[in-house]
Amino acid sequence: MSSILDNKAIVGRWFTEFWGNPWNAKIIDELAAPDMLLQYSLHAPRKGRDDVRAFMTGFRATFPDLGFTGAADLIAEGDYVVGRWVGGGTNTGAAFSDFLAGSLPAATGRKMHFTGATVLKVVNGRIAEEIGLDDGVTALTQLGLIRRS
Repeated sequence: MSSILDNKAIVGRWFTEFWGNPWNAKIIDELAAPDMLLQYSLHAPRKGRDDVRAFMTGFRATFPDLGFTGAADLIAEGDYVVGRWVGGGTNTGAAFSDFLAGSLPAATGRKMHFTGATVLKVVNGRIAEEIGLDDGVTALTQLGLIRRS
């Protein structure tokens, strides 16, 4: 079992290299468990390295400047690490059909900037789960996929 400090270091690298900009696609094979679960309210759950890689490749093709950074210190207990973050990007690339609320046409020029919190489970030095709650209403409103009344 990894120590809390080891787990925080693993999650810190994941946030920087998976969610940061530029991203390092190789980090998936290095730090994700083979059957990793990636789940956020904006998207359908992703399971396994290949599915996680396909998701992020498509997300970054749509938002080439996509990037997220930590908004507070990581908190850890046992196998779990919690992080708050802020980030977003500009739709200057390909169309994107992975949002549960609808598809985004290519190169709209719309920007999304939103916040969230994520709980990650680290088992044997690998990220087994990343489950987050994001401010999807803000992101989808900024992208024109939903309207506030």
